[in-house]
Amino acid sequence: MGSIAGAGLLSHVPTIMLPKDVRHRLNEGNEISLVPGLERLRREVLDALRPDTFVVFDTHWATTVEFVVTSHERRSGLYTSDELPRGIRQVPFDLAGNPALANRIAASVNEHGGVRCTAIDDAWLPIHYPTVNLAHYLDRGERWISVSICQTARDADFLAVGAALGHAVRESGERVVLLASGGLSHRFWPLAELERHEASDPIHVRTPEARAADEQRLAWWACGDHASVIDAMEEYRAHKPEGMFGHYLMMVSALGGRDCVAAGRQFSDYENAAGTGQVHVWFDRPAGGWRRAA
Repeated sequence: MGSIAGAGLLSHVPTIMLPKDVRHRLNEGNEISLVPGLERLRREVLDALRPDTFVVFDTHWATTVEFVVTSHERRSGLYTSDELPRGIRQVPFDLAGNPALANRIAASVNEHGGVRCTAIDDAWLPIHYPTVNLAHYLDRGERWISVSICQTARDADFLAVGAALGHAVRESGERVVLLASGGLSHRFWPLAELERHEASDPIHVRTPEARAADEQRLAWWACGDHASVIDAMEEYRAHKPEGMFGHYLMMVSALGGRDCVAAGRQFSDYENAAGTGQVHVWFDRPAGGWRRAA
């Protein structure tokens, strides 16, 4: 039997890929907490968990008519972001894949989730920086699978995909860590105002209401109250959560959805990035399992 050994909602914000001196210059002379947070997560958590495979819910990979799972034997090359080619350019990546698990996930999503999902191993399929940036800090030779965010999906679809993915992992022989790669509220400052809001201090988050909504979800996670986060999705949509919050919904559904009791612990401060809310939150597997006891 396979297992989900741990899970995290992790920021992939482009700033983490900038040189240290540039990060300091943008952040009033200080380091952003997101970089040491990823380094500490690798050292304090992942080195001990020793997962076989990372599954990344990638908020920049927008598909339209289905969910897609990468099923390559390996993805390698140099990555330059079309969005931010000045800051993220020619980043080397060399990630082993897991075709057997990817195909198992796609089959489970179709059969048990009732949602269209395809495993794709096309050598020319683009990779995106929510995967590349996290792998840059976290990869130690594990296998990596990326899962798309279907832009026509609704909450129920994301939850169905996550539950079926969890089923596929349990039916495998894999020790898996889930990475929901994306932010919280996700509205940018207009270009003319952007330079005044580059520091990480959350006073620069786009609106006070968005910051309050993000902080409410951090409070719910801290006490393992995932039901409240799921039930309040309609109101949270007013703050444009990244990827329709599909990265979180798929992750938490694989852990039990509304019945998940895993408390979140922050591996970074809650920070601003160009107006958006960013944070690393890690969910350890509770001693009694991910779900609330029946």
